[in-house]
Amino acid sequence: MLRLRAVNQYYGQHHILWDVDLDLTPGSCTAIVGRSGMGKTTLVNCIMGHLPVNSGSVEWLADGGQVQNLLAHPSSQRAALGMGYMPQVRQVFSQLTVEENLHIALMAGQPDRHKAIPATVYDLFPTLWSRRHQRAGELTRGDQQQLALARALVLEPKLLLLDEPAEGMTPWLEEEMGNLLHRLNHDFGLTILLLEQRISLIRRVAQHFCLLHRGRNVAQGSVNQLDDAMLASWRIAV
Repeated sequence: MLRLRAVNQYYGQHHILWDVDLDLTPGSCTAIVGRSGMGKTTLVNCIMGHLPVNSGSVEWLADGGQVQNLLAHPSSQRAALGMGYMPQVRQVFSQLTVEENLHIALMAGQPDRHKAIPATVYDLFPTLWSRRHQRAGELTRGDQQQLALARALVLEPKLLLLDEPAEGMTPWLEEEMGNLLHRLNHDFGLTILLLEQRISLIRRVAQHFCLLHRGRNVAQGSVNQLDDAMLASWRIAV
């Protein structure tokens, strides 16, 4: 579905990503692991087109098996290709209602202004249905996180990119998030790229991992290989 080869990215004179390779197969859940400041968010912003790729290739496998150069598509077109993104900074429109936030996301990714919010979105987030006429700024932090995720799902993407979806969550809310991600991946067949520091959540929902250290993918493989010894060697808290 998505293939990165030798991706490099610079911020001014600073070399942030170094020859990063990554393969996402359809229906998989892959976790990007690493401490803060190691390039995880930069990587996903390069995939979404919010930051430039200075060298390397990013390929998207479209419907029908056609391989496209993702770098030829501006960021504004990538949602329409089938990519949903939940950023680390949730960026909900606090003065707009839940429903208006979802409609804005819907219109941003497709030209039909009369298209309805998919029923599955409210099925997945029944709390948002009951509060759909409430301003987003009045929601709890947990409900705002649900809204940010719902906005990423409103275009029914094929690939979902999540940047720290469990940040600030209590253990109970983390468990609920894990249940939801497991359902999206296994029941809906959604391919997921998960940027997360909570190893417990990664081990629960991901099948594959890529470990970034100072912008390099220093280890990758089955999530079963992501043991405590490997995490300790890269000073990642369990």
